[in-house]
Amino acid sequence: MSKTANIAIDRPGLESPPNRFYRTVWRWHFYAGLFVIPFMLMLALTGIVYLFKPHLDAVMYRNLMFVQPATIFLPYTQQVDAAKAVFPEAAISKITPSVAANRSIEIEVKAGDRTLTIFVNPYTGQVLGDRNEDQNLQSIARKLHGELMIGKVGDYLIELASCWGLVLLITGLYLWWPRKGFSVWGTLLPRLRSRSRRIFWRDLHAVSGLYGSLLVGFLILTGLPWTGFWGDTFAQVWNQFPAQMWNDVPQSVRLTGSLNQNGQNVPWAVEQMPMPQSQPHDHSSAHGDSDSVSPDAPVSLNSVIALAQSKGVAPGFNVTLPEGEIGVYTVSVSPDDPAQEATMHIDQYSGKVLADVRWQQYGLVPKAVELGIAIHMGKYFGLTNQLLMLFACLVVILLCVSGVVLWWKRRPADRLGAPPLPEYVQQWRLPLAIVAVLGLAFPLVGLSLVVVLLLDYGILSRIPAFKRLIS
Repeated sequence: MSKTANIAIDRPGLESPPNRFYRTVWRWHFYAGLFVIPFMLMLALTGIVYLFKPHLDAVMYRNLMFVQPATIFLPYTQQVDAAKAVFPEAAISKITPSVAANRSIEIEVKAGDRTLTIFVNPYTGQVLGDRNEDQNLQSIARKLHGELMIGKVGDYLIELASCWGLVLLITGLYLWWPRKGFSVWGTLLPRLRSRSRRIFWRDLHAVSGLYGSLLVGFLILTGLPWTGFWGDTFAQVWNQFPAQMWNDVPQSVRLTGSLNQNGQNVPWAVEQMPMPQSQPHDHSSAHGDSDSVSPDAPVSLNSVIALAQSKGVAPGFNVTLPEGEIGVYTVSVSPDDPAQEATMHIDQYSGKVLADVRWQQYGLVPKAVELGIAIHMGKYFGLTNQLLMLFACLVVILLCVSGVVLWWKRRPADRLGAPPLPEYVQQWRLPLAIVAVLGLAFPLVGLSLVVVLLLDYGILSRIPAFKRLIS
């Protein structure tokens, strides 16, 4: 007789291995939810705000963004001068030309510790007003969504919570799987008329999780490329461009992604691309070059914008001004269709195009990431895309609320109410394999899983005082 059989005889109440594993997964699901739910609620709510940013902007800042079209369009340098006259001490950092005949030009400036967007009527040069980019609703939602408004630490916490969200989805699908025979009600359809409130909330949680798992998983995975640890590493591996693109082009150690410090100026796919340098003594090198400003015209904001338009850069692009003697003009656009993305670096002296990166130069992975980001932000296929992502956010909110209600209903008084560990823990091979896979794919979640497992099995489940408080 085997050793396992002897144990089973000595302990007739011992659970079967599948039941033990189920209870262990349930405990993991509980811990994941305990950590993830506050973050997921915040991400869903701020995501909804930013999902409808264009509509909210048009309503909240209509008097700043919209103008009466006219026939005479003032030069861009004159429009910038109008903004400088109102804010003489401010440093101009970015200009977004009018995206339509009835839209104002947007000029981003640094005024002390504030980042302002100044709106100018392109036909009259009238300054319509300004918007504080650190205090408006959409900017606050974006900063909360990306870094909890606390910088790098918040970024890492969001990344960790997102990765644990994947653990929550995987364990949730395992717990949903019927163990005692299949039934449509409670598995595919919620028993909303049940007299038991616990069954009502359980079905609402499990069934909505089933149907929303793919969308929620998609939101998590397409959001991870923006994170500071996993996202940066992922970008360094996949965002590579052919070396021949940089032949005869002086490079700086600064990366194009550094322009994204105060919002999205350039697409994700080019963030790891080195910034070229302007050559102060090469004013005439562009003569006769079709990829440059006209040799008879001085390099200015007017000529740079005219060059971008002649190169077919989609409307809505922004122009970042050169910083210092070797800085470059950067023209970039992230339109609703990522296939129209463009990033151009232009020498500030000669007007020569030092780099011009389009969708065609992206690798397969950056193309997939950019497409995922466009869908994630609700931009790719219009209102339908927005409504689909809104549905995903509402599913997240429903899962969080129903999960909290389920926990509260089953929680013993004065205890956390974690699902108890089985007395005899199953073999460690499968849990260790799961930790290893997650650790390789997402290092932060792998490390945190090891910490949680050691804490749970080594302390919380062995010290009576902790065991009583947790279980």
